[in-house]
Amino acid sequence: MTLDQIVEAARCLPSEQVEELVERLSRGLQSNAEVEESWRSETRRRVAEIEAGTVQSIPGPEVSARIRKIVGR
Repeated sequence: MTLDQIVEAARCLPSEQVEELVERLSRGLQSNAEVEESWRSETRRRVAEIEAGTVQSIPGPEVSARIRKIVGR
């Protein structure tokens, strides 16, 4: 279904169902925005820890080797 077809179909719905549709779609967008903000906060926190020297990063090749060892490759 195209977006235009969805909009046309929604126009045929009773107003209560249109309201519910809008609410459900909005909830999904809010959820994604909340997840994205959570990741941004987590990223800022981790970068701050690395810059402060409270944690040390692990070089990419070492991480890859550890993962290969865990999965048995």
